[in-house]
Amino acid sequence: MTPTFVLTRPQMGENIGAAARAMLNFGVDRMRIVAPRDGWPNPAAVALASGAGRVLDGASVHDDLAGALVDCTYVYATTARQRDLTKEVLSPEAAMRDAAARMAAGGHVAVLFGPERAGLENDDIAQANALISVPVNPEFPSLNLAQCVLLVGYEWMRASAQVTDRMVEMAGTQWATGDEVEHLARHFEERLDAAGFFFPEHKAASMRTNLRNMWSRMPLTRADVQTLHGMLRQMVRWARRG
Repeated sequence: MTPTFVLTRPQMGENIGAAARAMLNFGVDRMRIVAPRDGWPNPAAVALASGAGRVLDGASVHDDLAGALVDCTYVYATTARQRDLTKEVLSPEAAMRDAAARMAAGGHVAVLFGPERAGLENDDIAQANALISVPVNPEFPSLNLAQCVLLVGYEWMRASAQVTDRMVEMAGTQWATGDEVEHLARHFEERLDAAGFFFPEHKAASMRTNLRNMWSRMPLTRADVQTLHGMLRQMVRWARRG
């Protein structure tokens, strides 16, 4: 289950389609549309949905906001400006964490998004339990409908799914083992010793230690180790030919 995203009086079919695409990017597929200016269905919405047509196919259309919220147990309203209403105001991150907890307890959560030109009106806001305010540049707070949907959808994904914050694509290889790195270090030391690198003699030990420390700091893969071995062998062959 995901929250229901309610588009209130959207003005352009293109923005509805872009919002559907943004929703599906983050696994949200429950859309309700309140009094769309250009009617429904809207071919322009389908064109901009770009593969997210099933969100539009499943969308319900309502004459007023009350009808769209009739079965919802908690409602957030997105807004970019101060209101003369007493409401709890949450960031998108905090709101979607709260939404995930409410839905896990069996609730039906909705998020309201306003029309493109001016956003939600106070009469709309009055029907919500809490507000979502995106931290934006105060000198230019306006967000496109689909952009706002994207931000909230992203935070929903983070709150409701296991998101990997950091990873490395191994590209067909594995991390080098300690033995493989040790073998590489010995290979370099042997060749550098033969080339007279460890000079003067009284600094040789610390130079070797610094080299070993350098290898240990490098996150080497097996492919890296093989490449470095090959580079060193080729350099030795070239020096011998010379």
